[in-house]
Amino acid sequence: MSRIGRMPIAIPAGVTVTLDGNVITVKGAKETLTRELHPNMQVAVENNEIVVTRPNDEKQNRALHGLTRTLIHNMVVGVTEGFKKELDVNGVGYRVAKQGKDLVMNLGFSHQVVMSEIDGISIEVPNPNKIIISGPDKQKVGQFAAEVREKRPPEPYKGKGIKYVDEHIRRKEGKTGGKKK
Repeated sequence: MSRIGRMPIAIPAGVTVTLDGNVITVKGAKETLTRELHPNMQVAVENNEIVVTRPNDEKQNRALHGLTRTLIHNMVVGVTEGFKKELDVNGVGYRVAKQGKDLVMNLGFSHQVVMSEIDGISIEVPNPNKIIISGPDKQKVGQFAAEVREKRPPEPYKGKGIKYVDEHIRRKEGKTGGKKK
């Protein structure tokens, strides 16, 4: 039995969960998230908890059990607390700014890189070297953060580029120029 899959999900106060066949809707104070679940998984709301069960021990159902429970748990956490990713921008002349709903980045190219906010995502720029991406959907937040990081990933020699705050860049030693014996 899946250790994660069999754990019940507590529904906090102010959150309503509705099931319509295999479509689950989680509504919080600010946001509403909807997801279609795999038809093999059985989801039930019992005495303020969500319980996910599987019909049998086939390999696909075992794999889907923990996944389904985690997806629902992330929806509950998303509508109550939300998710956020923080990015650091390192490099001489590298900086970011927010103009309206656009993120404008100077990353050492001959042009500025502009990315627009997508639905369900908010971008904050507290200082020119920091980006905070937040929202209720964990997948959207992570995907957008990865797309921002992709514009200039950190390089291993000086560490210039966009990196996650908790990311560690493995550094390489550069060339040792003109060393004679």
